[in-house]
Amino acid sequence: MKKILLSAIIALTTLATFAQNIDTRKKIEVGGSAEIEVTPDEIYIGISLKEYQRDARRKVSIEELEAQLQKAVIKAGIAPEDFMINNISAYTNYWDKKKDPTFLASKQYTIKVKDLSKLNAVIAEIDAKGIAYTNIERYAYSKEESLKQELKIKALKQAKNKATYLVESIGDKLGGALEITESEANNYPQPMYRNTMMKAEMASDNMPQIDFQKIKLSVQIRAVFEIK
Repeated sequence: MKKILLSAIIALTTLATFAQNIDTRKKIEVGGSAEIEVTPDEIYIGISLKEYQRDARRKVSIEELEAQLQKAVIKAGIAPEDFMINNISAYTNYWDKKKDPTFLASKQYTIKVKDLSKLNAVIAEIDAKGIAYTNIERYAYSKEESLKQELKIKALKQAKNKATYLVESIGDKLGGALEITESEANNYPQPMYRNTMMKAEMASDNMPQIDFQKIKLSVQIRAVFEIK
């Protein structure tokens, strides 16, 4: 009997605690969104240099080509941190291969520019026969994070305004926010090439022409407000 009574007391206590934890506040849930399109201002260019035989006796080395590239990058006013070695041609025994006179080494680099005219200036300073190819690796917008913050604020204000006029339309007042969640949906379209690759024989004024599509930044907010 005592066990039954104790179980009943525990059950009643649990139900009372559960009842106290139920949120009985009136609420409204709304959504807000904001988006913007921006033009990329950071362009990451990939350049591949490759040794070649100038004649039967002499090979233009990767060191010579790299020195030309480094000098050209400095001359174009590109910051050192924006010039990176990306890869060396994939050979597990690379240094042994270097001893082979028929082996032609290659290196890949990434250069970040804000203006494609700087890239043209760089390419013009390099032995054209030593350029295997160039391509656009990716592009970005430098102030993306601060712009996202502005979009989130705009989306949240939109949600609050929506909740306000809906609640006031039924004679109530809007209280404070109880819950806010956010999500992002950013669109980074790939560059569209008219010429996908620059051959070694091409002159510097025939660089690939690129149609840059704008980056779309989009933010969605879900907010729950109390109704007073």
